[in-house]
Amino acid sequence: MLYSKVIFMMALVSYDVSVTDTSGGKRLRRVAKACVNYGQRVQNSVFEVDVDYGTFLKLKNELEKIIDKDRDSIRIYYLGNNWKNKIEHIGAKKTYDPEGPLIL
Repeated sequence: MLYSKVIFMMALVSYDVSVTDTSGGKRLRRVAKACVNYGQRVQNSVFEVDVDYGTFLKLKNELEKIIDKDRDSIRIYYLGNNWKNKIEHIGAKKTYDPEGPLIL
């Protein structure tokens, strides 16, 4: 029997949604909700997402469908699976371990 190991990757997703009209506010909420479903908010418009590649592609596809590509932007930084050496936190907001226990 073949077993495939699922490899998780960390990505940083940031977004800037134009809210100069009422549809912008709706897009902003939808982008934030999509990101919350897959990752952890670490700044107002920044999420750390630690998922397998297939799940990440699903999130990316959702975001592409939500935004207005002429007015909004999404930036994705791929940190890979060695992300712990690439993130440093300074300041008041508590940090978290995305690989730690999940408490509901």
